[in-house]
Amino acid sequence: MTSIASVTLEVDDPAAADRFYSAAFGLGDRLRLRASEEPTSGFRGFTLSLVVAQPADVDALLDAAVRAGATTVKPAAKSLWGYGGVVQAPDGTIWQLASSSKKNTGPATGRVDEFVLLLGVEDVKASKQFYVEHGLAVGKSFGSKYVEFAAGGAVKLALYKRRGLAKVAGVSPDGTGSHRLTIDADTDPFTDPDGFAWRTASESAAV
Repeated sequence: MTSIASVTLEVDDPAAADRFYSAAFGLGDRLRLRASEEPTSGFRGFTLSLVVAQPADVDALLDAAVRAGATTVKPAAKSLWGYGGVVQAPDGTIWQLASSSKKNTGPATGRVDEFVLLLGVEDVKASKQFYVEHGLAVGKSFGSKYVEFAAGGAVKLALYKRRGLAKVAGVSPDGTGSHRLTIDADTDPFTDPDGFAWRTASESAAV
C-alpha cells in the first residue's frame, strides 16, 4: 500500500518557515520545506490538519501558532463533530487544528495524533479512483463529497470537494497558480488530476 512519509511546502523563505513550524507545531520530518517563488494567489486547494485528543491540545496549538506569527482564520469553537479552529501560517498554508472530543480529560499533552493532508479536488469520485490505481487503500468514503484513505505512513490523505474544503477552512475557494506543495511517498513520481505533485520520499529527503 502506498504511504506518505511527509509533505513538502514550497515557501519564499525556508529559514523563516522553519522557525515558525518548529515553534508552532514541531512536526519533525513529517513536514519539509524548500524554496520556491512559483506564483500563487488565494486558496491553494489544500489544507493540513492536526488531530489531537482534546480541546486543551487544540488551544495549545492555536496559541503557539499565533505566538509564532500565524493569523487566526477561525477561532477555536465547539461544533457538531467536536472542537477546532483554523490558522494561516506566514507562508500562506491553511492549518486546521481539531479534536473529536468536546471535553478535556486533563491538561494539554502536546501530542499530535494524526497529521492529515486534505486535498480540494474537482471530482472526488474520479480522484478516488485515480489514487486507488496508484496504490492507496480507501478507509472511509462518503460518495462524491469526501474520501479518506487508510493511513499507512506518517501522513494521512483525504479528498474533499474544493469548494467544500474552502468552506470548512473559512476561506474563499478562489485561487490560481501553484499549489506550493509536494507529497513525498514510497511511489514513483506522478501528478494527480488536480495538479498535486507526488515524488519519491527518498528524493525529497535529499533536498
